[in-house]
Amino acid sequence: MKSKMKILAVIAAVAASLSACADMTPAQRHTAEGAVVGGIAGNLMGKDTGATLGGAALGGVIGSQIK
Repeated sequence: MKSKMKILAVIAAVAASLSACADMTPAQRHTAEGAVVGGIAGNLMGKDTGATLGGAALGGVIGSQIK
């Protein structure tokens, strides 16, 4: 029963996060996507919070420059 509740909670969180991006401009969307990808890459390479935050910041800057 608890696993079904966890799956439901994950589905609700994903649905809420996707609906939050519905009215973003393309520049905002690219910035957010860059921050996510950069944060994941920073975490994989550095394995600590500083690397994750640095990767997210750098990814956000790069993403904001995409036309």
